[in-house]
Amino acid sequence: MFDTLRRRHVALLAAVAASLLLSGCNSVDYYSHLANGQLQLLNAREPVAELLNRPTADPALKQRLALAQQARDFASAELALPNNHSYRVYADIQRPFVLWNVFATSEFSLAPELHCFPIAGCVAYRGFFSQGRARGAAALLKQQRLDTYIGGVEAYSTLGWFDDPIINSMLRWSDERLAAVIFHELAHQQLYIADDSAFNESFASFVEREGLGQWRTAQRLPPADAQGERQRAHFTALVMASRERLQQLYDSDLARAPMRAAKQAEFERLRTEYHALSKREWAGNGRYDNWINAPMNNAKLLPFGLYDQWVPAFAALFEHVGRDWPSFYQRAATLSRLTQPERREALIKLSAGT
Repeated sequence: MFDTLRRRHVALLAAVAASLLLSGCNSVDYYSHLANGQLQLLNAREPVAELLNRPTADPALKQRLALAQQARDFASAELALPNNHSYRVYADIQRPFVLWNVFATSEFSLAPELHCFPIAGCVAYRGFFSQGRARGAAALLKQQRLDTYIGGVEAYSTLGWFDDPIINSMLRWSDERLAAVIFHELAHQQLYIADDSAFNESFASFVEREGLGQWRTAQRLPPADAQGERQRAHFTALVMASRERLQQLYDSDLARAPMRAAKQAEFERLRTEYHALSKREWAGNGRYDNWINAPMNNAKLLPFGLYDQWVPAFAALFEHVGRDWPSFYQRAATLSRLTQPERREALIKLSAGT
């Protein structure tokens, strides 16, 4: 699950940045940074078709881009995702991540500090095109006694405002992961609602996972690594259970000092349970060791609440409509028009199979 954080998050659009600059927003430097970063990305684009026909282009790059075009075709033809010029262009940004997102929570809360913008609405993170800027922002938030976490992002969606490129940061991993990123980001173009990050990311995560399964079948690829899938499911369940216990702790009337001690004890419990699981079920194959052994805080747990919370609900909805993509999108759009409390109740019922 933690690798999901690295590649996903909806962008703060350059159009948003421009509108905020014109409105006299106090954070002019930040929005100027966003606008400049987006502009640099747009200027770096070139058509994939031209690269594929260029004799001097790197053969390995051409192979990956050709695969990406197959996945792009599949996304619209078989998954009914938007058919436009996104992911028909390529940009080499000369760095491993396109964005670094900063998450923050208060010391005794799992609710994210929200950042609100026109069009994109309120989101659970703040993005930076510079890792140094992200670290600086996190340091300032820490001075306010907030828990913070920084995650590198491989790709993002401009929600159809621009032709989103395949970025070199998307090519660092496997062919399947490249296809998965394309499905995920196009899902954000298909449906996105302001002010509900958990809905948006869970929706896109479901489209990605189901779409990748169908892609494997169509490409006659072997099934997903069953052991890896089990490890991810077990790990995610551990973290979600820890979140639940922390939420109960923060909802209690415990004084601050003992609550702080109990918070740290919960993180140690999570580590202990993880290492026991790794030894018992995974033969010591510590796939998530780096994540679990690094410093822990509330903000680090935020992505698990965003990307996994409603995936079972969307999976149930997909089955309810006979696994038909257009019908699924129509029903998901109906959910998006509910008020947030109504939508949450509907998703809970779907998750429970009722």
